[in-house]
Amino acid sequence: MLNPKRFRLGRTGIGLCLALLAGVIFVADTYTDLEIAVAVLYVAVILVSVRFDRPALVLWVGGASAGLTILSYLLTPRGAQHAGLVNCLLSLVAIGATTYLVLRAEAAEARTREAGAELAHMSRVTMMGELTASIAHEVSQPLAGIVANGNAALRWLAATPPDAAEARRALERVVADADRAGDVIGRVRRMVAKAPPSRELVDVADLVENVLSLVRSEIRKGQVVLRTDLADNMPPVFADRVQLQQVVLNLVVNAAEALGQQETGPRDILVGAATDGMTITVSVRDSGMSLAPAAIEKVFDAFHSTKPGGMGMGLAISRSIVEAHGGAIYAAANPPRGMVFGFTLPTGGTGSDWSHA
Repeated sequence: MLNPKRFRLGRTGIGLCLALLAGVIFVADTYTDLEIAVAVLYVAVILVSVRFDRPALVLWVGGASAGLTILSYLLTPRGAQHAGLVNCLLSLVAIGATTYLVLRAEAAEARTREAGAELAHMSRVTMMGELTASIAHEVSQPLAGIVANGNAALRWLAATPPDAAEARRALERVVADADRAGDVIGRVRRMVAKAPPSRELVDVADLVENVLSLVRSEIRKGQVVLRTDLADNMPPVFADRVQLQQVVLNLVVNAAEALGQQETGPRDILVGAATDGMTITVSVRDSGMSLAPAAIEKVFDAFHSTKPGGMGMGLAISRSIVEAHGGAIYAAANPPRGMVFGFTLPTGGTGSDWSHA
């Protein structure tokens, strides 16, 4: 399990190794002849500093390396001055060029991560837009309960004599229904919120149930039977809850849409979650048409879609999210007919953030 304190300790350890390596290079460069360009090894220090993902730190390391190179040249007692000056200048050029290229690469990677996060957000918003009817239905039920129980409370209070006990129970049901409506709205807001990735311990069974609560009524409108098989007492995963919700939602919606395209045959979806202690597997099985092996190989490729008018980005984004969590996503035929899509995650989640995917 990934522990944030251990992670910080690991970065501290890398920092100590960088300082030690820089010190060794400085000593070696100072006590060898000027003709030996040991200072060029500072390039390795700069490249390792990329692990911190902080451009300002890379710039500082590059500047410090250049300063140590000049200081070492001034302190070196042996060797030809002309050759030493040339080696010093070459080392400075190498240090400067490496620092510049690393900063450029860091900036490009940051733009890529930002674009990926933006695309994932757009995908969530689009998907939630498609589920508007289901969300409205989920909210309308507790709202109707609020109205009914509120009217009941008024009738009990208007009775002669007033029945305070019955009125109290009716008002308690009003509060419970209001909480239900608030939960639905809160889940939708979290799903579409444009927020930076946030890791926490996630109960996968609870996460799956929350996602299914948003789509269950809409799926049943399509005469699809939705069942679950969620193992008990599964260990939590250290993950971004909203991102995993997006993956599960995408797989379930895809299965429902695949079943909606067939005119005959059973329409079943089974959402399962199981664990072997080391990993957790979440799967979505449907009884629709099976894809050909060649199509299965390409199903997670960007802009490849098996649906008419599909953009082909949902599964590609899902794969990026799962892999960023240290897991793997898969697709296979589901005998005797249909498909199974799923993903595995290490318990505790050992991957990097989606923002670094």
